[in-house]
Amino acid sequence: MNLLDEIKWELKKRDNALVKLILINILVFVIMGIIHVVSLLSGNTIVMDFVDNFVSLPSSFWEFIYKPWTIITYAFVHSLQDIFHILFNMLNLYWFGRIVADLVGSKKLISLYVLGGISAGVVYLLMFNIGVDYLNIPKGHSSLIGASGAVYAIIVGAATLSPGYIVNLFFTWQVKIVYIAAAVIFISFLGTVGGNAGGNFAHLGGALFGYIFIKQLQRGNDLGKPFYLFTDWVSKLFKKRSPIKVSYRNTTGSASGNTSVSPDQKEIDDILDKISRSGYESLSKEEKQKLFKASQK
Repeated sequence: MNLLDEIKWELKKRDNALVKLILINILVFVIMGIIHVVSLLSGNTIVMDFVDNFVSLPSSFWEFIYKPWTIITYAFVHSLQDIFHILFNMLNLYWFGRIVADLVGSKKLISLYVLGGISAGVVYLLMFNIGVDYLNIPKGHSSLIGASGAVYAIIVGAATLSPGYIVNLFFTWQVKIVYIAAAVIFISFLGTVGGNAGGNFAHLGGALFGYIFIKQLQRGNDLGKPFYLFTDWVSKLFKKRSPIKVSYRNTTGSASGNTSVSPDQKEIDDILDKISRSGYESLSKEEKQKLFKASQK
């Protein structure tokens, strides 16, 4: 199997949202890089300028009205001049996205990424169009790219889901992810008066949405429902209809092992003891689901 076939296979797999998000970001980066190199070598940047303008989120609200799709596309595009831009975003997406996917599922991970990116873009637009005087970038002459806002939503979402989860920072320091989330939020807060003020406001917008999304989910309110309805509608448009309709009726009663039953306190205490002994990663998928169900009470 060659590289292209492997990528196609990964994109087709079910319950593989985290890998798909990372692959899409990398593929877009590679394609944009090829377009830029070919354009610059040929001395004709018309295509390059068109593509850049087509996918980036403009700071001007009136320009955005004519390019509404950019509220989503910008979150999959990264700076070609700074390889660390995509590197750190994808590493953070992988580390924190695993926690979110394990606890609430792949479907909610995708909605958190996309809706977190949209929220970050909305905050970016607001900061450039409501008269904030200390932004250092001229209005109407800037644009936003990068998955940072969406990734911040996932970082804060993971920290809200499991604040006591411990990671090994620099392979030596054991740090709870709630402190990591607090640190990246504070750094972006300091950056709201710097040269990338608009981008840092976008980070904070994504982080705020990540917190709200998980808190509402724990209360039984899934903010991603409109997103699920839209994606289901789109998928049906491209799905081949089967000419044969098969119906099945279950006459054997309810299945055993119903996971909808809430775990009792002893189970939760045992799971928490296991985390303290061996860390969060030692939990099975069933134990992670029980822990999440307990957090919704």
